[in-house]
Amino acid sequence: MPARPAPPVRASVVITTYNWPQALQRALEALARQRTLPHEVIVADDGSGDDTRALIETTARDYPVPLRHSWIEDRGFRVALARNRAIAASSGDYVLLLDGDMLAHPRFVDDHLRAARRGSFVQGMRVLTDEQGCARLLSGDVTSLGFFDPGLGRRRHTLRVPALAALSLRLSRGQSDRAIKTCNQGWWRDDLVALNGFDERFEGWGREDKDLAVRAFHAGLQRRSLRFAGLATHLYHRERHEEGGSPNDALLADTHASGRIRSPQGLDRHLAEFAQRPLPDLTQAFADAP
Repeated sequence: MPARPAPPVRASVVITTYNWPQALQRALEALARQRTLPHEVIVADDGSGDDTRALIETTARDYPVPLRHSWIEDRGFRVALARNRAIAASSGDYVLLLDGDMLAHPRFVDDHLRAARRGSFVQGMRVLTDEQGCARLLSGDVTSLGFFDPGLGRRRHTLRVPALAALSLRLSRGQSDRAIKTCNQGWWRDDLVALNGFDERFEGWGREDKDLAVRAFHAGLQRRSLRFAGLATHLYHRERHEEGGSPNDALLADTHASGRIRSPQGLDRHLAEFAQRPLPDLTQAFADAP
C-alpha cells in the first residue's frame, strides 16, 4: 500500500503591533494577498488603543483566513509576553513571526514553508524604506516597491530568486546571534514550546529575540538565513530605543553563560488558558452575525 502523503504544514502568522494602525492595516492587507494563505493571522498587541482594535475588527469582516486579536495591557515594552500569548493561542504547525510594520511579499508564506526544515529556525531579511518610501506604501497608492524604486535601502533584499534562496539556506547554517530579528522569522511551533517561548523577564527594548535564538542553539537547533525569498518591506519610523545597550543585556549574558534552553518565565504560563478557551476568530464572528 503506498504511503499516505504528509498533510500540508499550517502556518500561523504572529504579527506584533503597538499603536500604529495605519502600518498594521497595510501589513494585514499584504498577508491577505499571499499566494499561499496562512492558516491564521494572530495580532500580538502590546497594549494598543481603541484605534487598533477598531482597525482589526473592520479588517476581519472580509478577511480570507481566521484573524485573531491577542491584547495585553499597556505597561511598557513587553513584546516577549505579547508574542508568547499569541503563540500559545496559535494552532498551526509552523509559526511565522512578523512585525506590524513589515509588508510581506505575496510569496512570503510560500517561501518560508519551503525553507522550513526540522532541527532549525529560519531568519528572514527585510527591505528598508525611508520616509518617502514609507509614505508611498502607507498611502495605498502602491502595494510594493521594487529594486529601482526611490525610497528604499538594502535594495538587494527586494530580489526574489528561489535558486539563490535555496543556496543561501545551505550555506548559512550556524550559531551566531548576530542580525537576529524577530520581525521576519519562521519556527516550528513545537520547538517554541520546547524552548518555552520568549523569556518574559525581558521588558523594555531589546535582546528577547537574541535570547530565544541562543537558547535554540543550546538545544541543538540551527539558524538558517533566508535571502532572495521570504521577502518583507519595513516601513520607516524613528527608532523607539537608544542604539547600543539594553536593560536586558545582563539577562542575555546569563543565558549565554548558563547554557539554558527553556525560559524560566515563558510560554507555558499561557498554554492551558488558550487550550481551554481559544482566542476568538473575528472573521468567523462576523460571518455568524445576523
